[in-house]
Amino acid sequence: MQIIESSTMYDVIIVGSGAGGGMATKVLSEAGLKVAVVEAGPFFDPKDPKQQTQFKWPYESPRRGASTVRDFGEFDMALGGWNIEGEPYTQKNGSKFAWFRSRMLGGRTNHWGRISLRFSERDFKHRSLDGLGEDWPIGYSDVKPYYDRVDKLIGVFGSKEGLENEPDGFFLPAPKPRLHELYYMDGAKKSGVPVIPSRMSMVTKKVNKDRGICVYCGQCGRSCQYYADFSSGSCLIFPAQANGGQIDLFVNSMVREVTTNDEGKATGVLYINKEDRKEYRLKGKVVVMAASACSSARILLNSKSKQHPGGLGNSSGLIGKYLHDSTGASRGGFIPAMMDRKIYNEDGVGGMHVYSPWWLDNKKLDFPRGYHIEVWGGLGMPNYGFGFNPNSINEMIGEDVGGYGDGLRDDVKRYYGSTLGFGGRGESIALESNYCEIDPTQVDEFGIPVLRFNYQWTDHERYQAKHMHETFEEIIHNMGGTVFGDAPGKDQDYGLNKPGEIIHEVGTTRMGNDPKRSVVNKFEQMHDVENVFIVDAGPFVSQADKNPTWTILALAWRTSDYIVEQLKQQNI
Repeated sequence: MQIIESSTMYDVIIVGSGAGGGMATKVLSEAGLKVAVVEAGPFFDPKDPKQQTQFKWPYESPRRGASTVRDFGEFDMALGGWNIEGEPYTQKNGSKFAWFRSRMLGGRTNHWGRISLRFSERDFKHRSLDGLGEDWPIGYSDVKPYYDRVDKLIGVFGSKEGLENEPDGFFLPAPKPRLHELYYMDGAKKSGVPVIPSRMSMVTKKVNKDRGICVYCGQCGRSCQYYADFSSGSCLIFPAQANGGQIDLFVNSMVREVTTNDEGKATGVLYINKEDRKEYRLKGKVVVMAASACSSARILLNSKSKQHPGGLGNSSGLIGKYLHDSTGASRGGFIPAMMDRKIYNEDGVGGMHVYSPWWLDNKKLDFPRGYHIEVWGGLGMPNYGFGFNPNSINEMIGEDVGGYGDGLRDDVKRYYGSTLGFGGRGESIALESNYCEIDPTQVDEFGIPVLRFNYQWTDHERYQAKHMHETFEEIIHNMGGTVFGDAPGKDQDYGLNKPGEIIHEVGTTRMGNDPKRSVVNKFEQMHDVENVFIVDAGPFVSQADKNPTWTILALAWRTSDYIVEQLKQQNI
């Protein structure tokens, strides 16, 4: 295939436009560097009426909001999912890893839950505490200045609590708890489970002239046309363009590999334009990988050369290794005290107003690390496939099952808002035996070799999920409620989600001081290739019991500052 070569020499080529890629774009372009951003999906702006799904009614969809394409419903703003036509991935040894990809400008930041938590010092140094996994080569003090900058730039609501494992930041006012959350707070208190205001990146107070304030429509997963929630495009890339940044966007462009010269140094990228199916070459002084932990690993492993026979920067053989995702388990229940609720506009953000951070001592438990509890419920807009079956509640409380017409409508109204549920999100242990690699026999529709996954949970994660369910049941009973279904047993991994389903995969290009046991250094710079950096979640040494996005953003800013400094000193 003939390769079409651009004559432009970029200071930096950034592969991917999600949290890490967006932050790198903003910081590097505003430092005066000429930047190319290469994104596998189309351009997206939630202000564009042609792309908006915010405020659409279920009746505007032929399936009332259910989707045949988007995994979280037709109105959810994630173009992609766990399975994308023409872009397969494979498994080995009975693995069931679920790989979610969002192909669009801004990536997964357009639909994520926006839970914005800092890692603590303990999260960076867990091996020193329990002997499992590895410590990071950096600590909280290294990242704190950048967490502070991210808080102030993007905005996050919350409250100062003084908790050692939940570092405080610079918070906007938090919204008040809603009725189901007040019930949860009461039930959790009886079990000694702490509850504090959520920490989420929706703007509840004006932060700058470009972004509006949350209107409490509860549809953050659809991406906000007022730019009141954090998405990489609306909060990082578009403002950088408006500030005069030299940014060229290449959308619908699947990167095949990073190119190198005879010395093994990166010279740019090759990508395939999805629209004309032709292959193009971009040239750059520095390459920043931000395609997501698994996608970046795939590109690097496919970037083979005489100098890098095992993939770019893979002399350690660890690219793709130590893949790990958050643990997850969910449970719901019926609360009779919330039946026959008055129906009103229950103002709120698209997510929880309160949550429970990890509260126990693992020395007294049969599993390491911890989890936090996310809460759902209330008077959200019913969509097909995302509501409830009133007859399941009728059966549970001994009422007549069946009905149609007025009877069915009465039951729906009677039970509307009377259910709630929890999701536990916890930390797994990073293992070298959990990995992604290149499948030697299969390619995608663009001719690029695909990933093959090998991943198994251990009893550490299974017993954590078991504890989640026991906690959920206890809290629901404390509320005078009835738990839905029986507790999943050992044969069901105690209800533990499949790896990948929580969409927090990290660790495939791990950070460390030893080039033989890590892929990048403490500034996310590849040990083997000094002008390649990785700013997605690949460098994470461990996950913590927190969502990774805020740490991706902080580290990407830190790395970008380092790149600017090194370029000025002509070190790269």
